[in-house]
Formats: sequence, C-alpha cells, structure tokens
Amino acid sequence: MRIVHSVAELRQALAGQSNTAFVPTMGNLHDGHLSLVKLARERGGPVVASIFVNRLQFAPHEDFDTYPRTLERDCGLLALAGCDIVFAPSEKDLYPEPQGYKLHPPAELADILEGHFRPGFFTGVCTVVLKLFNCVQPRVAVFGKKDYQQLMVIRRMVDQLALPIEIVGGETGRAPDGLALSSRNGYLSTAERAEAVQLSAALRRIEAAVRAGERDWARLEAEAMSGLAARGWKPDYVAIRRRRDLGAPADGEPLVVLAAAKLGSTRLIDNLELA
Repeated sequence: MRIVHSVAELRQALAGQSNTAFVPTMGNLHDGHLSLVKLARERGGPVVASIFVNRLQFAPHEDFDTYPRTLERDCGLLALAGCDIVFAPSEKDLYPEPQGYKLHPPAELADILEGHFRPGFFTGVCTVVLKLFNCVQPRVAVFGKKDYQQLMVIRRMVDQLALPIEIVGGETGRAPDGLALSSRNGYLSTAERAEAVQLSAALRRIEAAVRAGERDWARLEAEAMSGLAARGWKPDYVAIRRRRDLGAPADGEPLVVLAAAKLGSTRLIDNLELA
C-alpha cells in the first residue's frame, strides 16, 4: 500500500488508471469504514481511501480541533482491508489558498434535518467531496448509509453535475448491541456507551410500529423524541421521511427514519430503512 500526501503524488500514482474505486473518510477508522473499503475492493481496480478532516464542514463550536487524528493506525487497518493508496493531504495540500469557490446544494435536501441543525454542513461536504473526486477521478465511490442524508446529497450532486462516477451505498456497520459504528463513539464514557444503544432501539420500535400498521407519523416521532429526552438525551430530531427525497412520508412509499441526538457532549446519528 502506498501513502501519498499531495495531489501531484496522487495523480502520478494513478496515472493511466480508469477503474479506480474511492472511499473518502476523515480517519479514526472503525469496522464500518473498513467494510466500505472491502466493498470498493469488490468493484475491481485500485482502491483509494482518503483521510482528511475537512474544516469546511465543521461549525465554529464543533469538534474540528479535537477530532481524533490517528493516521498511522488508520493506514495499518487500510492495508489489511485491501486498500492500495491512501491519500492523506494536509490542509495546505488540499486547500493551498482559501477555498473561495464552494458548492451549495439545493436547500430542499440540504437545509433539512442535519442541514437545519448544522448550517453549512453540506456545503462543506459537497465542496470537499467534489474536490476529492477531481483529485482521484474514480469510476466508483463508496459512502456509508449511516450518513443517509449525506449519501443522498452526494448522489444528487453527481447526477446534476453529470460526473462519470457510480455512487455505492454501504450498509451501516453496527456493534453487536445495535449501536451504529461511528468515530465519535470514542467520546462516550462507559455509562454513556451502555446508554447509546437506546438510539437504535428507538428506531427499531418505530419500525415495529410501522410494520404493525401504524401510520400516525407525527405521534411516532414525538414518542421517540420524548422517550429519549426522558432518558437524559437531547434529541435534535427523529423524522420519518420518504427514501427517494427525504420529503414528508406517505403510506405506500418506501420510508426511512432518521435521528440525531446528543448524549452528554456527544452527538450521535442513526437511521433505519422501513419496510
């Protein structure tokens, strides 16, 4: 496995390749990330994983400065997972001058849910992902379904900009107790980690209710929010939406329930596609 830091090195390493599979990450990797690398490996061609903590998608009060940087450990894990090239640029490598050009996704998708509670987040995501796409020029890019709204935003960006890239969604990796794997799980105390499974449990209760015929979406959302709050969480949203565009739910359409809530000082997100 080769580790490169500059765009010039990356392009040299990929010269002549037309079948590259790409997995963008912010590092501090876990088994969920590694499953995406293995999925990329199945697509054939060289596999590139990027490790870059993108300042543009963090608000001033968020954890950019304290986000774990574990490059040496990450590279060891990526090598075992079958990655061929790690692109690990510094800020100066990827943003040699202030990024004045930014990509603003449509408000109807990007200013709801995560975008509502983290204004500008998806502008930062789209800007860095488009820049990474231009650096790597992949045929396939793999993103995790745990960041469900992000996956939808990226897919729409690729479609509207006519990028020749297939976007593949990898299933959410989970711990044995059901907690969605996340780099931020490491912030949880022992007691918080035991409690954290209640977020996925709330989504599963909604799934069971919908399968049983419940269609009062607002009541299901409110009960989940109040249930989490009663346990000491600070929920931002529990929202049942259409899978195709995250619009208001309708009976007979494929649905997804998405949630974000803070436990202590750690904000966790999760989602579950409903039958």
